[in-house]
Amino acid sequence: MKKSTTTPFMAAPDYGHSLSGFTVNLLSVDLPRALVFQRDVLQAEILHEDEDLLIVRGYGSNWMVHADHTYDKHPLLSDTQNETRRGAGVELRLHGCDPDGVAERARDNGFKLLDGPRDQPDHGLREAHIVDADGYVWVPDVPV
Repeated sequence: MKKSTTTPFMAAPDYGHSLSGFTVNLLSVDLPRALVFQRDVLQAEILHEDEDLLIVRGYGSNWMVHADHTYDKHPLLSDTQNETRRGAGVELRLHGCDPDGVAERARDNGFKLLDGPRDQPDHGLREAHIVDADGYVWVPDVPV
């Protein structure tokens, strides 16, 4: 159920038609907290923000974070509520995103640092694993 009455930065069909390649939609139980993670920790650009949706751009990619209530008629919502953690087993990687800076900002904003930052010689990357407020694991990385 849509709650927002604000005018989006772009009509939804136009935005949908503008997308290509691979994008990600995430569900959030606490969209204001998700905004803090996206904007302040990842330092991604927020293209649109309202009580239903964040449209985010950063590190060469676009993604969206939807409030749970926007998926009230979608079967995905009930699946996320039956799992022990949303996004279990998925890493959301942001290539070219400084893991040391993100880890510091994550700690400063009360988010969980799962691992790192550390060099991963097998990957040729320096990376960190950070858990956002909805349980998604974000992996900022840069070449070593």
